[in-house]
Amino acid sequence: MSVESFDPSQQVVTVTPAALEYLRRQLNSQAGKAVRVSVKKSGCTGFKYVLDMVEQPGENDLHYRLDEQIELFIERDSLPVLSGTQIDLVKEGVNRQIRFINPNVKDQCGCGESFSVS
Repeated sequence: MSVESFDPSQQVVTVTPAALEYLRRQLNSQAGKAVRVSVKKSGCTGFKYVLDMVEQPGENDLHYRLDEQIELFIERDSLPVLSGTQIDLVKEGVNRQIRFINPNVKDQCGCGESFSVS
């Protein structure tokens, strides 16, 4: 994955107000001080999203401030896959879950756990 074409001053991942409130509650109830987003190779179609509550960024992370309390770290090597992604909180019945709306996804496995971008 090449990252040369990405401008680190541009936020490549956006977060809806509902997801921001959810992340705020998660950070308040856990030890983490920031949210870190990355992807890893996984599953039958290629990639899986990884959302972690962390204390500090990794050495290869881009840093964004979502509001006065929440920082977002994005693993630089994940930029080609994550560029343009929106993080939302969706309600399905009585459950709420984080959903990644990624315009780069070309295929998804049947269970929804992994995806491909090529």
